[in-house]
Amino acid sequence: MTDTLIHQRVAAARAGTNPAVVARMPSGWAVVGDRQVVYGYCLLLPDPVVADLNALRGAERSRFLFDMAALGDVLLAVTGATRINYEILGNLEPALHAHLFPRYDSEPEEFRSGPVWRYDWAKAPAFDRGALATFIDTVSRRLEGRGA
Repeated sequence: MTDTLIHQRVAAARAGTNPAVVARMPSGWAVVGDRQVVYGYCLLLPDPVVADLNALRGAERSRFLFDMAALGDVLLAVTGATRINYEILGNLEPALHAHLFPRYDSEPEEFRSGPVWRYDWAKAPAFDRGALATFIDTVSRRLEGRGA
């Protein structure tokens, strides 16, 4: 497997130098998305990094999916979103990572029922740890309370 952005982000999380880290979870790292195309956009990065979901077996696969859903549960509670969209793509970065997008009834009608990829990501707020400090703290504490 090549050295993908996912590998780099996980290595930085292990080293304590990834500012987007929300929490260490049993299967990997919860991190905030680089662009907050929707408020609360997070990812789950596996540690160790694997090529895709099918590379995980048994308990490791179950743990990753459980952690993904647990992060989604917390995001629902913290953001007040209507639902969470989960996406595991791996097309641009060929390493397992799950996108978690809170979705809101307040989104513009033309975007509300479609994928978040329709938004103009270049116009979305860039990750800013200071601006998201309360969100990160709250999500981290709630994940910790769940035993993550």
